Amino acid sequence: MKPLVRLALGVTVWAAMALSVASAQTVISAKSGLIHYVEGRVYLGDQLTESKFGEYPDLKENAQLRTEEGRAEVLLTPGVFLRVGENSAIRMITNRLIDTRVELLSGSAVVEADELLRDNGVTIVYKDYAVQLQKKGVYRFDSEPPAVRVYDGAVIALYNGRSEEVKQGHLLEMNGDLKTAHFDKDKNADELYLWSRDRSQYLAMANVSAAQSVNNSGMYWANSNWYWNPFFGMYTFIPMSGVYYNPFGYAFWSPYSVYSYLYSLPYYGYGNYSPGYSSGGGSSGNTPGHKPGRIGHGPAPPPRNPGNGGIHMARGVPTATTAMRTASGAGSAHSGGGGFAGGGHSGGFSSGSSGHSSSTMNSASASSGHSSGGGGSVGGGGGGAHGK
Repeated sequence: MKPLVRLALGVTVWAAMALSVASAQTVISAKSGLIHYVEGRVYLGDQLTESKFGEYPDLKENAQLRTEEGRAEVLLTPGVFLRVGENSAIRMITNRLIDTRVELLSGSAVVEADELLRDNGVTIVYKDYAVQLQKKGVYRFDSEPPAVRVYDGAVIALYNGRSEEVKQGHLLEMNGDLKTAHFDKDKNADELYLWSRDRSQYLAMANVSAAQSVNNSGMYWANSNWYWNPFFGMYTFIPMSGVYYNPFGYAFWSPYSVYSYLYSLPYYGYGNYSPGYSSGGGSSGNTPGHKPGRIGHGPAPPPRNPGNGGIHMARGVPTATTAMRTASGAGSAHSGGGGFAGGGHSGGFSSGSSGHSSSTMNSASASSGHSSGGGGSVGGGGGGAHGK
């Protein structure tokens, strides 16, 4: 009886997950402004917004998002995240991918640009200033005192018909002038910056199983885009080809490179397969159907990490991803239907600032969670419940 009860419970949980997943689109790309994650008190207009599995409100044109003791993450063009700090407010001026414009009304916001696709544009407005993102990078916007800081990348600031480029390690005070100055990036890593970095790590974890799912499905992945990962209950970013290392140093794998990583096969370079190859508003410019080149056409394989049994571990790849790869390579079978298949395995990480922990497993049983400073783990095989 016990096996039958476990089977029934597994089927019930999986059915509930399937119904929840049906409410979310697998791929989104039509507009910017999806409110992807909130914690604490966050308002869309006058309505309190809460995180619900598979349900994401849109920040439509002229709509305002406001935080009190809370934070929010908004998806802009594919590969660009806007993270709003506490006691802050923004307004969506236009949500077209070709010209996404967001106004900072008050408080602070961090923009992480992992890729700027060709024909996509992102501009952050503060009063009479318009700041256009030029490259992949991390950017900080504040209203008190008004300034934009470039941790990585570059922007063009427009003011009264004049323009000024702000490069990495520089800031521009938006107080009626276009003068830039150096700032110490290490001394400006406050809670909002650290939270953004932790969110980036969590998204990188979700990327691995999402990219593998696309690979298994046989879907033609023609462009970099957002992709729904039901096991994490969130969207993640999947590049068109190769692997991206984002400004925080975390890896985002394409469907055409993730298989080699997970199953410990020789590394191949798809076109511009290199850390951070996307920049300056351009796309990868590669066709996924291209025959991959040998390692010599890309960077050397990631260094071996003695602490992980001597396996290859790419820079910035979370511990849970490495653990999952080890288990998959050791005894798991490749599933042609999507996700991961195999016996029990575990993986987790604990984040120093936010305390997120998470893990992924096969498509028949999946679990993800947040804990206060702990690591997550899952056991494969039977049907698993989704936890948040």
